[in-house]
Amino acid sequence: MMLLQSFRIALGALRVNKLRAALTMLGIVIGVAAVITMIAVGAGARQRVQEQMRSLGSNLMIVVPGAVTSGGVRLGFGSQSTITEDDAHAIAREVPGVQASAPVLRGSAQVVFGNANWSTVALGITPDYLEAREWTLLAGRGFTQDEMDGAAKVALIGQTVAENLFGEGDPVGQTIRVRKVPVTIVGLLDRKGQSLQGQDQDDTILLPIATARTRVLGVQTARQRAVSAITVKAWADADLTETEEQVRAVLRQRHRLQPGQDDDFWLRNLSEVLQAQEASSRVLAILLAAVASVSLIVGGIGIMNIMLVSVTERTREIGLRLAVGARGRDILTQFLVEAVTLSVIGGLIGILLGIAASLGVARFAGWQIAIPPESLLLAAGFAGAVGIFFGFYPARKAAHLQPIEALRYE
Repeated sequence: MMLLQSFRIALGALRVNKLRAALTMLGIVIGVAAVITMIAVGAGARQRVQEQMRSLGSNLMIVVPGAVTSGGVRLGFGSQSTITEDDAHAIAREVPGVQASAPVLRGSAQVVFGNANWSTVALGITPDYLEAREWTLLAGRGFTQDEMDGAAKVALIGQTVAENLFGEGDPVGQTIRVRKVPVTIVGLLDRKGQSLQGQDQDDTILLPIATARTRVLGVQTARQRAVSAITVKAWADADLTETEEQVRAVLRQRHRLQPGQDDDFWLRNLSEVLQAQEASSRVLAILLAAVASVSLIVGGIGIMNIMLVSVTERTREIGLRLAVGARGRDILTQFLVEAVTLSVIGGLIGILLGIAASLGVARFAGWQIAIPPESLLLAAGFAGAVGIFFGFYPARKAAHLQPIEALRYE
């Protein structure tokens, strides 16, 4: 019996009991739709983490002031300024695996242009900061060495600040006031997106670190070269673990910390954090897909039940086919084709429903999704495999019926 003929017979059998066929396919439809939706949500989560990794920069570490003890009282992280510009320069000079070490001075500032004003994050930086963060300029230029040495009143601004102050206008060359200090914009930063904490990285203004300290932020500390953080970028081929230990050793030596004494700084490897998040999102995606696959198993069991009922109802028909010359494998093929047809039709409907559900999640829940094309093929293939697996037993049972006993069946 040809497969095409078996397919036609299968469609005819399904048309006879349309409601039963629809209810049988429902399990496959729901299972495939659930699998696609869960894969889309999981892939979207991984894609978001990868975007964050790209926005932060690769092989990145950050050093921030740590906990210190004063008068027997243990103070928290960042309670005192324990890192300086000189620490950043020492890291770049003494650790071979470091590509860039950039001190950062952080503060908040109200920026004004004409009638528009905006509250943003002001960062005092060195040119190494843009290299460490892999942050490019969309327009304009970076800071010159003369501007860095002379604490020039120049700035680079992020996309969010530019949109709120200038709208669609070109900000390069314009003069704004940052904490009432006139500053000329020399460059527009490319878009970065959200940080790990969900903060808008483009909502920032970058100043030469000397300008930020002496003219704008007015940082008053006992150690005038103290900074808020040091951003460290390792070379692509460097061993991050070894580089991290070398950075820690340099800082401990410079801060004269004795063996057994706690660090007075906090060193965090952002690449490891992001990789852990990516691994977690991958595991979550697999878990969600596995849970959703249970629906496919349930749908397959439903197909087996209905096919067994169909074999019982069509016992005399099977006996008649065998009596007029049909072989057992022809009967096996016919019922397998019916089971696979149920599964594949249900799978195709489930794919459409899954895509619609994924788009609905993205629109109404605000989650980022991604629908890999291979997931659609995987869902369709798995649906067909379910039909073969759960349809084989009823088909085999039909193929092994004895013609005389089948014809006598009431």
